[in-house]
Amino acid sequence: MSWNEITILVDRAKKGDREAYGELVIRFQNSVFAMALSRVRDPLEAQELAQDVFVHAMRKLPQLRDARCFAGWLRRITARMAINRLTRRGPLYGADPDMLDFVQANGRTAEENFEVREAIGQLKAGLAELKPLDQATLEAFYLRGRSLKQMSREFAVPTGTIKRRLHVARLRLKEVLKDIDPTLADRFAGKGELVGV
Repeated sequence: MSWNEITILVDRAKKGDREAYGELVIRFQNSVFAMALSRVRDPLEAQELAQDVFVHAMRKLPQLRDARCFAGWLRRITARMAINRLTRRGPLYGADPDMLDFVQANGRTAEENFEVREAIGQLKAGLAELKPLDQATLEAFYLRGRSLKQMSREFAVPTGTIKRRLHVARLRLKEVLKDIDPTLADRFAGKGELVGV
């Protein structure tokens, strides 16, 4: 099946053609299942997640602006729903209480914890003052832990563009932080990462 045929099916499905949507499900069910399985690591749960993805996608399909983006849109839905499922499920394995004796406790004092919380609050305030694209770029990389390749796909731009955006966004955040807290701005290392937070 060509991408032109998929685009036609998406357009038909957006108008309520359930048969067209059924063909899309058949076409993409293996890739959605594979992605779900790579995230949740359980075949039965991955199958259940894949079904949930297609039900959710069917309801949200009218919101998809460009039919050519269907595959990427479906991947993003799968990733987001897998994260939600894993977050709700919580940890799979417990720890032996005796093992906890060997885990090093948090070495920060109450004062250091307060300073870190204050710095995080100032960082959030700085992020809020940035342009939406700078904010989205920094949040994707630092808060959501996206790789450059993932961001390239997510933002639909080359990896080099993502690197440039990160560099520029870091510089802009540093400038904003100078107005909020000059000492926090000075804690940025060469690559814009915070030292000591």
